[in-house]
Amino acid sequence: MRTVTVVGASLSGLYAARELRAQGFDGRLVIIGEEPHAPYDRPPLSKDFLTGRTDEAQLALTDTEETEGLGAEWLLGVRARGLDARGRTVLLGDGRTVATDGVVIATGASARRLPGDRLAGVHTLRTLDDARGLREDLGCGTRRIVVIGGGFIGAETASSCAALGHSVTVLEAAALPLVPQLGAEMAAACAALHRRGGVELIIGTGVAGLRGTVAVTGVELSDGRTLPADIVIVGIGATPNTAWLAGSTVVLRDGVLCDDGCATALPQVVAVGDVARVGGSRAEHWTSATEQPRVAVANLLAGRTTRTLRSVPYFWSDQYGSRLQFAGRRRDGDTVRIAEGELTGGAPPDGGFLALYEREGRTTAVLSVDRPRPFMRARRELVREEGQVSSGAA
Repeated sequence: MRTVTVVGASLSGLYAARELRAQGFDGRLVIIGEEPHAPYDRPPLSKDFLTGRTDEAQLALTDTEETEGLGAEWLLGVRARGLDARGRTVLLGDGRTVATDGVVIATGASARRLPGDRLAGVHTLRTLDDARGLREDLGCGTRRIVVIGGGFIGAETASSCAALGHSVTVLEAAALPLVPQLGAEMAAACAALHRRGGVELIIGTGVAGLRGTVAVTGVELSDGRTLPADIVIVGIGATPNTAWLAGSTVVLRDGVLCDDGCATALPQVVAVGDVARVGGSRAEHWTSATEQPRVAVANLLAGRTTRTLRSVPYFWSDQYGSRLQFAGRRRDGDTVRIAEGELTGGAPPDGGFLALYEREGRTTAVLSVDRPRPFMRARRELVREEGQVSSGAA
């Protein structure tokens, strides 16, 4: 294998490039990125970057020394528009082509949008440029802000806006935010953080449309109400960036379909990060983006799946001065036991809590609010038990 092309100068793309060199690949390495920026860390965009505690230089995931050490050709600010797997060629939006022997797909995902959200004052928050635009708007005096979507991005952004002194309302169409991830009981406990932070949470109501001509002036709800708004932030999830693969023989199903080793059905093509549907699921979390490349690169260089990914899902979120941490695989029907702390009126106490999800006498997941050390112990035990179950199944 003489040339490997990483499509996506993302967190997972950078990790894949590092792994290629670490695992002995000494050939030509090409990294293609649609954004003009070198790889940067996305989690701070909705938190410290918005509030001004972090600047752009601190977001960088690599430096000049490492960049030179990778010995890669960086093609930034150019979009991949196609993959000719038979001809082993990546087609670029500017008309160029890159001949390659292996491909790592790391194109990530893009924020979902609403009809009419091109009005001034309407923002999504996925990229550095998104965050730049929103931060500029937030610096123009106290604003009335409506955040559409109570998931992690919506909650974190609402928290940052409230910390800056803005009037914030969060709209969530479901009965509660984060129910799929946490279950109803724990989702209700975490939803109480909005009230603690002085943010209004409206649940069970959808958005009928946005009001305004040039700039947004309000959000029309499905129940007939209209919320006045100077800024609207749309946080309704993300769509995997697979349009450039249309017409190729890569199988697409809410992402790039991969086996448990991040390998596609095509020889010498693997996928990692938010765009990859690995073993039946697609995880948009920092840990997945950093863990998958090691296995994916090993299988790419081997030309077949020799290693599979065995990890316990983990994510965290910082909201209203509290840190939420979750690990494991929760399913409907799991019972929840508060192992530390006590929920008063369904809300987290000042000292936080630790909750264990259990099924048939076994812990399946763990949730913590402001209990990082107990959480890490519980997470390690969960990983150990998961390993024992996997070994037993084998």
